[in-house]
Amino acid sequence: MDQAIKNYDNLLEMLDARLREPKQFWETFYENREKDIPFFQVKGPDENLIEYFNGEVQPGKVLELGCGPGRNAIFMAKKGCTVDALDISRNAIEWAKERAAEKGDEINFYCESIFDFPFEPGKYDFIYDSGLLHHLAPHRRITYLELIKSALKPGGYFGLVCFNTDGALDTSDWDVYREGSLKGGIGYTEERLREIFQDDFHVKRFRRMRKIIQPQEVFGEDFLWTSLMQIK
Repeated sequence: MDQAIKNYDNLLEMLDARLREPKQFWETFYENREKDIPFFQVKGPDENLIEYFNGEVQPGKVLELGCGPGRNAIFMAKKGCTVDALDISRNAIEWAKERAAEKGDEINFYCESIFDFPFEPGKYDFIYDSGLLHHLAPHRRITYLELIKSALKPGGYFGLVCFNTDGALDTSDWDVYREGSLKGGIGYTEERLREIFQDDFHVKRFRRMRKIIQPQEVFGEDFLWTSLMQIK
């Protein structure tokens, strides 16, 4: 018998059940480290993240959402940040820990969904998401935004990297549920992203990521948006 929908959490669980279960997908995704995935072989950070730390963002307490193999977390630790880094995949976290140990970096890695992690309000100077939002179901985006807003210090910064419409289809929120699939991720238009964040953030920088021809020490693909925002 289906569970009755008695509260908001029940509603989220019902909508989750209509889509792919994320943890097992990402465990499988990170099983083979030799796959031809653009960011697997690059150990350095996103090119835009370097720009942020040469500009508005100063070393402080940092949270990375969906850290994968840890390349951005390691960069931020090298810049003098205290870093908490989350990923839902145990395979990704183990890989990230190995990379950090090789570099001698102290990073707090957690194998957690962002929706289960015990966020401390007002803790972080900077929160970074490189590749999580576009894999997030629309009904989870509401909580995602509330968590980021709560966890940032007043005046704190939020950095985002996500698919543009060259990276994935511009699937509407309604179509995700009509079709029961995120289709590998949502490709966002600039207008759609600005609509999502404009009530709560000042957009300081917004552009396509620069494509970096590999092998290089930094990552860049032009099918991604990059944005730096400051909480209002």
